[in-house]
Amino acid sequence: MRIIILAALATTAFATPVLAQTAGAPFTGLRIEGVAGYDALKDGHDQGSSTSDGVVYGGAVGYDVQLNNLIVGGEGELTGSTSDTRTDNLLTPGDRLRVSAGRDLYAGARVGFVLNPTTLAYAKGGYTNARVEARYDVGNTRTTDRVDLDGLRLGAGLEHQIGSNTYVKGEYRYSHYGKADGFDIDADRHQLVAGVGMRF
Repeated sequence: MRIIILAALATTAFATPVLAQTAGAPFTGLRIEGVAGYDALKDGHDQGSSTSDGVVYGGAVGYDVQLNNLIVGGEGELTGSTSDTRTDNLLTPGDRLRVSAGRDLYAGARVGFVLNPTTLAYAKGGYTNARVEARYDVGNTRTTDRVDLDGLRLGAGLEHQIGSNTYVKGEYRYSHYGKADGFDIDADRHQLVAGVGMRF
């Protein structure tokens, strides 16, 4: 009986600092979230082009570590989109290139600063791979292809705790994609998203 009591006291003494550390670092640990928002994919050429704004939707998983008021972490995201972009007179007069957005894979890191016990401001950056359907029309000839675009993403946002393990966030991110199957598409992507997540 005495051994059981000593073991219980030792366990309590060990667990208390761990719980205190977790309570004092609310932005630490594994997190999952759903995101949705505004998406605009635009060609950066000087030729006449138009953009169809759309909706981005998907989910992310990440892990953060809190070092005093500094947060560092990594994250991955999978999203889809309804946006596209069209460019006229790309290679010859009268031609048209249409690029429709599909799934987007992102992997990167983020660094944040704790503004108060429940609010975090952060910046992020990393690699993005967007799958698009490219359709090129010139005269009566149409060529279609599905390609993956490699790009760079930068972003910034605010995260706010609304419970012991639940949070909401708002985020802006910019992505740039250079080429699609040898064509210099110079595509820029702007997204403004909201998210809801849980931390474990």
